[in-house]
Amino acid sequence: QSAIFNFQSLLTVILLLICTCAYIRSLAPSILDKNKTGVLGIFWKCARIGERKSPYVALCCVVMAFSILFAQ
Repeated sequence: QSAIFNFQSLLTVILLLICTCAYIRSLAPSILDKNKTGVLGIFWKCARIGERKSPYVALCCVVMAFSILFAQ
């Protein structure tokens, strides 16, 4: 199945997107800061979520990793 129809895969993709955007913004903030609106603004918003909610995002990543490794 594709990631759209499988809920666990969709959550994994969203978590990876948030973590990747936050990492890219920490390395080169100008890449994401110039696109705060529109379609590319989604990446800026994901980076902000990753920065501001980092303990919760990290906890979700750990739970998702255990779920993928041991539950499947």
